[in-house]
Amino acid sequence: MNSAELKATALTLRQRLITTSATAKIPHLGSCLSCVELLVALYWQELRIDPANPDDPDRDRFLLSKGHGAPILFQVLAERGFFPLERLNDFGKPGSVFHEHPPKPGYIPGIEAATGSLGHGLPMALGMAMAARIQKRQTRCYALLSDGECNEGSIWEAALLAAAQKVHSLTAIIDFNKWQATGRSQEVMALDPLAAKWEAFGWHAQEIDGHDFEAITSALAAARFETNRPSVIVAHTVKGKGVSFMEDDNNWHYRTPNPEELAAALAEIGLP
Repeated sequence: MNSAELKATALTLRQRLITTSATAKIPHLGSCLSCVELLVALYWQELRIDPANPDDPDRDRFLLSKGHGAPILFQVLAERGFFPLERLNDFGKPGSVFHEHPPKPGYIPGIEAATGSLGHGLPMALGMAMAARIQKRQTRCYALLSDGECNEGSIWEAALLAAAQKVHSLTAIIDFNKWQATGRSQEVMALDPLAAKWEAFGWHAQEIDGHDFEAITSALAAARFETNRPSVIVAHTVKGKGVSFMEDDNNWHYRTPNPEELAAALAEIGLP
């Protein structure tokens, strides 16, 4: 896909995500909107995956370590062809398989792990990458983290081990939208300088605009060329990206749009 097609896909996903949040009363909208471009770049440009064969042992693995972003991941998987888009109409209904967090691996195609508890996705991705190396597979493993998730000690334990074992097939991507549930990330836990911290832990670290497709794809390509250390991409993003009255407003961590807000958001996105 070219840049225009990637942008169009991102707009479509934002429209569907916001509509689903409003109709199913699913929160974490701001956190989902901040990582749309990252997921689109991964699923349409980077990952070696086959929706018709989701259990291919040689597939790349993607773990949504920030499990509260599941609503946008489900939209991505449906759009990518892992399951029919119509299934998402059941989101939030009794008996639905679609929840606020992925509850277990493989329960729908494309879900690699349960990631409701923060701090676990990166260690699991590291384990998968090390297992693939033992099995002599060319699998690459990716984990998308939130910045608030970097408060967790398990993240830094995994960072130490990945660097010590030179796991170059592992890439961490941090959705650095500057917010977490209770406040500004920097005020809750002093994360800055975040890229420098990862570099000090032995990782190849890059900082990019997390809404710029060219920057994202270039950073992912640079990570692939690393042959002796893991990579981290610190993606500077905006919580609630794409809807002006949601952008950088932490109230949208838990709020869902009312009918008037839904109409205004969809009008701003500009799709029918």
